[in-house]
Amino acid sequence: MNDTPTNDQQGHLWVSWDEYHHAIEQLAKQVHTSGWEFDHILCLARGGLRPGDIFSRLFKRPLAILSTSSYREQNGTQRDTLNIAQHITSTHHPIQGRVLLIDDLVDSGITLQQVKQHLAAHYSAITEIKTAVIWVKSTSVIQPDYYLHFLQDCPWIHQPFEVYDQLTPDGLI
Repeated sequence: MNDTPTNDQQGHLWVSWDEYHHAIEQLAKQVHTSGWEFDHILCLARGGLRPGDIFSRLFKRPLAILSTSSYREQNGTQRDTLNIAQHITSTHHPIQGRVLLIDDLVDSGITLQQVKQHLAAHYSAITEIKTAVIWVKSTSVIQPDYYLHFLQDCPWIHQPFEVYDQLTPDGLI
């Protein structure tokens, strides 16, 4: 919805910690100004953990976590079949009512699409689901309800926490 960040010449988008936190805050403002009220925040781990945590603090809503994984091969850069955890983790059970489903980005859209189907099939107390992400790529089969940046050229997004993918505890010493 807003202007897209600048990509480098190799089709990569590099995001700093400041840009990342600012993007989460801008997305939160967008959800807030929409006027839609929700009962729970459900973030998809791992990418949605940081935005979900910040949203939970800002909106004073319980945070639930659902683990999903599709990028496992080649240090998380090769997509595989989607795995969805059997259970949602939350201290405010059961998850019900209106749910804001948060992730960091939508690439193909398959994850959001299948998670919404999973929730409809297994959590009948959820009455409405809306989705929020920072980035949505033009290759997505679905459009999130809320998003900050639409990426027509589908760059590989390098988020600031990715430095830990190559680091070990010994590397910190």
